Amino acid sequence: MGAPVLVLFAGMVGFGAMGRTHGFDAWMTGLTSLLMFALPGQVVMLEMFISGSSLLAIGFAVTLTSTRFVTMVVTLFPQLHRRDRNPLLYLWVHMLAMTAWAVSMREFPRMRPQHRLNYFIGLALPCWLISPLGTVLGYYVAGWVPTPVTLALVFINPLFFLLTFTDVKPWGNRLAIGLGCLLGPLFFMMDADSSLLLTGLVGGTAAYLIDRRWLRPRPVEVQA
Repeated sequence: MGAPVLVLFAGMVGFGAMGRTHGFDAWMTGLTSLLMFALPGQVVMLEMFISGSSLLAIGFAVTLTSTRFVTMVVTLFPQLHRRDRNPLLYLWVHMLAMTAWAVSMREFPRMRPQHRLNYFIGLALPCWLISPLGTVLGYYVAGWVPTPVTLALVFINPLFFLLTFTDVKPWGNRLAIGLGCLLGPLFFMMDADSSLLLTGLVGGTAAYLIDRRWLRPRPVEVQA
C-alpha cells in the first residue's frame, strides 16, 4: 500500500488529464483504467482514436503493446504453488501490471510458494482498484495543473518499474536495461514508429546472449 500504489496512482492521474485534454469524457477515460489496466495500451488507444484510426488498427496496436504480458505471465505464475494453478488464475491475471510483476519477481524468492499468490493479490488488487479513481481525479483536476506536469505523471510508473527491476539480482536484467537506454534513442532517430519494439528485441536478445555466454557462473565439473 506504499510506493507501488502511489506511483501507479500518479500515472493514472496523468492519463486522466490526457483524456480530458483530448476531449474524452470521464466515463470512457475511467473505464479504460478499470477494464484494460495497461497504461501504455491506454495511451496508444487514446492517441489512435484522436488520429482517426480504424477500430481494427486500434485493436491490433493495443494488442501489440500488450504482448509484454505474455512474458510476464510465464515468468511469474509458474512460481506459484501447484495448488494455486487453477482456473482462478484467469481472474487474477487481469490484475497483472508492470508494478505488481516487478515487485513480485523481487519478493517471491524470499517467501514460501504457498504464500506467493496471496502476496500477489494483496499487492495487485489495490493497484487495480486505485487506477480508475486516479484516472477520474486526473480528469477533473486537469485544468488546475500545467499540461507538462500532468503528462510527466504518466512516466512515473515506468520509471518506478525500471528502478524496481534493477534490484533483481541477475545481471542480465540490469544489462538489458542499460542496453535499452543506449539503443532506444538510436532506434528512435532511425524509425520512431518501430523504435520501442526494436529496442526491446535487440537489447533484450543481446543482454540474454551476453549473460548466457559470459556472465552466468559456469557449473563446476565434479570428477568421479
